[in-house]
Amino acid sequence: MTPGDFSFRDLEPGDAGWVAMRHGALYWTDEGYDIAFEGLVLALLAEFIADRGPRDRAWIAVDGAGTRQGCVFCVWPETEVAKLRMFLVEPALRGTGLAQRMLEAVIAHARMEGARRVVLRTHESHRAAGRLYARNGFALLSEMPVVAYGRPTLEQAWELPL
Repeated sequence: MTPGDFSFRDLEPGDAGWVAMRHGALYWTDEGYDIAFEGLVLALLAEFIADRGPRDRAWIAVDGAGTRQGCVFCVWPETEVAKLRMFLVEPALRGTGLAQRMLEAVIAHARMEGARRVVLRTHESHRAAGRLYARNGFALLSEMPVVAYGRPTLEQAWELPL
């Protein structure tokens, strides 16, 4: 499959459960994160749904059969700051360009809505994601040792000036 084989749509009923379930399952398998991580994703989703502002966006990547293959969210913690959240691509589609296309959608939206920067937080163990952010002009601002979801890691802050 190529990135063009996918379409993006907004959050629909049933998607929030899928986003939480896939984050919980994949981060358990890939990172060893405990159930608290899925709880965080559920809390972020509940907040997004309850308090969604006019510039907040969700992109659900679906294949030609309508099967969910990824997601990414954009929220606005400040007027001129867009924040990337809950970015996930199914393992079978990593390396296909789908993540790049999803990130480009977030950046284009942030620019269109007048953001001066896009920010995100992640962990250093997400090395492929870090390479994707760096290739797209994000700068790694800081790293801090933490115990996150039962695992020691480095929490990272990234920023893309627009």
